[in-house]
Amino acid sequence: MKENVAVSVKGVGMRFNLSQERVDNLKEYLIKFVKRDLKYNEFWALKDINFEIKKGERLGVLGLNGSGKSTLLKLVSGVLKPSAGKITTRGVIAPLLELGAGFNSEYTGRENIYLYGAVLGFSKEFLDEKFDEIADFSGLGEFIEVPIKNYSSGMKARLGFSIATIVEPDILILDEVLSVGDKKFRSKSEKKIMSMFDKGVTVLFVSHSLEQVQRLCDKAIILDSGRLAAQGPVEKVARIYKNMTE
Repeated sequence: MKENVAVSVKGVGMRFNLSQERVDNLKEYLIKFVKRDLKYNEFWALKDINFEIKKGERLGVLGLNGSGKSTLLKLVSGVLKPSAGKITTRGVIAPLLELGAGFNSEYTGRENIYLYGAVLGFSKEFLDEKFDEIADFSGLGEFIEVPIKNYSSGMKARLGFSIATIVEPDILILDEVLSVGDKKFRSKSEKKIMSMFDKGVTVLFVSHSLEQVQRLCDKAIILDSGRLAAQGPVEKVARIYKNMTE
């Protein structure tokens, strides 16, 4: 991979096996598995995807629901392993995908900062040092000591965002996270992301908002039914996407 490239995606495909028949219980599944009686349909969520992101570039990913956008982000962040092709990244990655997915609902916000932080690879010492900054940014106040089963979905997302963005990554992977929380927090979170942009972070960004992609990104790609339909400068790709969706 070239020195100035942060993310390289070459010939990448992602295959899922969908069961053709209903299996009612684990015993029936095991019997069919041993007898090799299970039948599957192959479904390629992504096929033959090729692109590069240079260091400091911000790439927007556009496409309708089911086009493979979130699958692509999970592959680049290492959550999934591709069925075909190769993905190479250079630097520390901060994936802001399913914010709060690693939370325990019985634990307080404080306890989940340490739990979720550990899931993201942060040490206890680092989280001790950054705890007040995380809590302040989340704006949860006294709710930080309350079990998160009592949180709204917006409160959980705010806490997840505050933990995940405490690092200064080389590569930032964003999946619709700038739409979390109320209007005030959305503005606050976008400013935080923009401050990361100013430090030259490389970005891979999925959003349903074309206007947001145009505002925040300099390049874009379009996924259509798991295939790469277009790529290039953001304004050029935005015009193609408008024609596809009108």
